[in-house]
Amino acid sequence: MRDIRQLGSWRMLMIWVLGFASGLPLALSGTAMQAWLTVDGIDVATIGFLSLVGLPYTFKFLWAPLMDRFEPPLLGRRRGWLVLTQLGLAATLLAMSALSPARDVQGFALLAVLLSFLSASQDVVIDAYRTDVVTPEQRGLASSLGVFGYRLAMVLSGGIAMVWADPLSGSGWDWNGIYRVMALIMLAVAGMSLLLLPSVPKDNVAPQSDARNDLKGFAALLLAVVIGYQFTAHIAAPLAERALTPLFPPLAAAPATTAASQPAAKPVLQPAKPAAAPLVSAQAAAGVADNPNKKKWVDLLSLLLGMAFTVPLAWWAAQRAKFETLNRSLGNYFSMESAGAFLALIILYKLGDAFAGALTTTFLLKGMGFAQAEIGVVNKVIGIWLTIVGALAGGALMLRLGLYRALLGFGVLQLLSNLGFWLVAVSGKGAWGGIELPAFDWVVVALKEASQVDYLLLFAVAVENLSSGMGTAAFVAFLMALCNQKFTATQFALLSAFAAVGRVWVGPLSGVLTESIGWPAFFLFSTVAALPGLVMLTRLKARVQSLDVPKGAVALDD
Repeated sequence: MRDIRQLGSWRMLMIWVLGFASGLPLALSGTAMQAWLTVDGIDVATIGFLSLVGLPYTFKFLWAPLMDRFEPPLLGRRRGWLVLTQLGLAATLLAMSALSPARDVQGFALLAVLLSFLSASQDVVIDAYRTDVVTPEQRGLASSLGVFGYRLAMVLSGGIAMVWADPLSGSGWDWNGIYRVMALIMLAVAGMSLLLLPSVPKDNVAPQSDARNDLKGFAALLLAVVIGYQFTAHIAAPLAERALTPLFPPLAAAPATTAASQPAAKPVLQPAKPAAAPLVSAQAAAGVADNPNKKKWVDLLSLLLGMAFTVPLAWWAAQRAKFETLNRSLGNYFSMESAGAFLALIILYKLGDAFAGALTTTFLLKGMGFAQAEIGVVNKVIGIWLTIVGALAGGALMLRLGLYRALLGFGVLQLLSNLGFWLVAVSGKGAWGGIELPAFDWVVVALKEASQVDYLLLFAVAVENLSSGMGTAAFVAFLMALCNQKFTATQFALLSAFAAVGRVWVGPLSGVLTESIGWPAFFLFSTVAALPGLVMLTRLKARVQSLDVPKGAVALDD
């Protein structure tokens, strides 16, 4: 009965609302953006690299200390930052709705980076608020409700949006109009945060530090990032070019007289970079052409070299500039036993899931030829019930299983779920048959015409939704258990940033791997990529169990 009363409490309801607010912009810089880029004719490798717009999710712990330390006037620390970031998200979505990716890829990408930055900043506050207001006994329930809201938002912005965009079976809206609708929804969420959010406990106060040192420290971090970008562009990229050129010998160029006989899609595969034109011309004159796969691997290697330079530089800059709140928060975390091993587990636990999900929409659209409406209906509209079951069942099962057994069991299910998409890739569309979904109009989503629902696709999506919802609920509770409430925003941002490493960084590698080994082998690779996280979890069994709620603990009323 106590759990039921908690579920009905206003605080838990707002945790669900904030989960929704967190999931909405993530899909709009991920799944929905991927669909928009795909239908606009952007090639797979470029879409893979554009997943790097999610980089702010990886580095949000760098500015999280400012959100821990400073309090916006009048609204309070948590509520103030929430309202500011949500208003910024609404404005950015509105700006994106005025652009066309095919005509201005760079401008669109810059706005997408801003969207991710504001979304990551919002997540910093949401994660801190949720950790601040719940007791240890409520973590499983709070995390499952947060995941439920998060996944529901992705149903809207990543699934129903594709039904709205489908010109044949759906509503036939353009993506510009859809992004305008999402901007209005985010504006409404900002109003709820302003007027309805319960306050945090009174003893939850901002850490004390020298404000000038914190601001100088953050400025030093920004300078380190700028230097790192210049290093990547002017040093790492040429080094990567020299290192990989011997591995990608030039290809024989086709004679100019046969150009008219080439397939129409061929020119899309040729790099269209003005600065490289003289080189291309010289190669053509010599009867050779640059290997199209080389640039993709050069970009990936230069990116990794740049990060290997930038991260240590940023850490050194924070120390030298006395970024006190960041340094004290990180020092507090790393004083914990097995702190480094926990970070490795955080990265590895969701790695297989990240690989499988990096290009799922592109796989279903381009690789398998499913319609946008069918993907939206199956992957999200039908999947909403499976997501609800997965998230809430995960929180409920944690009360019986405990944190360690829940992480292990749900992690195994996540691994197996990747094989569902492998089965779709090897069996093909329609292998298990399907059923015709009749036209409907549910106000928020409608099908103008009947649409096929593929049974195999439905099976793969069902397994993925259930396992991912359960695994994420346990994973969020695990992150909450690792945080010291004095530095909640910074420490949770650090931990969730490491959790985002897989989702952000596998994008470029996924695009390159897919074009190199094909879709079936790629999904097998994603399954194998889930194994190291489970091995690491078993090795940390005792430490994870020590984080759990004492057996027999009773949940407290609000």
